Amino acid sequence: MKIAILSRNSHLYSTRRLVEAARDRGHEPRVIDVLRCYMNVTSHAPSIHYKGESLTGFDAVIPRIGASVTFYGTAVLRQFEMMGVYPLNESVAITRARDKLRSLQLLSRKGIGLPITGFAHAPDDVDDLIKMVGGPPLVIKLLEGTQGIGVVLAETQQAAESVIEAFMGLQVNILVQEYIKEAQGADIRCFVIGDKVVAAMKRQAKPGEFRSNLHRGGTANLIRITPEERSTAVRAAKIVGLNVAGVDVLRSNHGPVVMEVNSSPGLEGIEAATSKDIAGQMIDFLTKDAVTGKTRTRGKG
Repeated sequence: MKIAILSRNSHLYSTRRLVEAARDRGHEPRVIDVLRCYMNVTSHAPSIHYKGESLTGFDAVIPRIGASVTFYGTAVLRQFEMMGVYPLNESVAITRARDKLRSLQLLSRKGIGLPITGFAHAPDDVDDLIKMVGGPPLVIKLLEGTQGIGVVLAETQQAAESVIEAFMGLQVNILVQEYIKEAQGADIRCFVIGDKVVAAMKRQAKPGEFRSNLHRGGTANLIRITPEERSTAVRAAKIVGLNVAGVDVLRSNHGPVVMEVNSSPGLEGIEAATSKDIAGQMIDFLTKDAVTGKTRTRGKG
């Protein structure tokens, strides 16, 4: 198979591992900087050009699109889909996952366990919004934030009001969520491929920090997850429409709750913690599932 890997940086661990795994299985991978692609959007012969050449002959595409380039990256991915190239994750599913509010609403509609989450626009509603999620301590998140950036723990009423009003004053969209104290600064990253969790790790925040992201200094260890956590992760990925996803789960007093569904989960932490060839499993799934012209998003919304 000829596989396009959409990535801004060919030296990133995840990109390198996907290239290695594809080559080890006899495929022909090519890393393509999504921002250097330009497109001819036409009814009869849609095409993608890259550094002066026309990109043709690809059987499948693996999108590794960073949050900062979601709009342009998914536009390029849609163009590949229009050309009949099979995507590991489809463009509409990626845009769903990147919109935290939309993905939470989709999960809520299907009964997936979630932290109590509030969303408002007007500063006059801040007091009621805080009460709605159970009061402080609470977590305030930028909708566009990634890797723990733009996530604040407000431990008092005054702090919560100040932070929320400050974000609203900057005209950025935020979510307000209950703080799951019993999780003790830890979450579980479930790596989903197809209809199963192929690996899971527990991420623990460093002392004095509540964000467990590895980019924020958190540590990762192998963990055995429960059948309920496994089912929740698989269902969450399917509802959003992703074939490959990193589903972040917290252990709460009322069962597993989903914090986020990530459409481009990193491979370095999960492969180190579990000693599993996750990149190889992604390529194997792609080889088995890829059918030229097959682009049918799972889920709705």
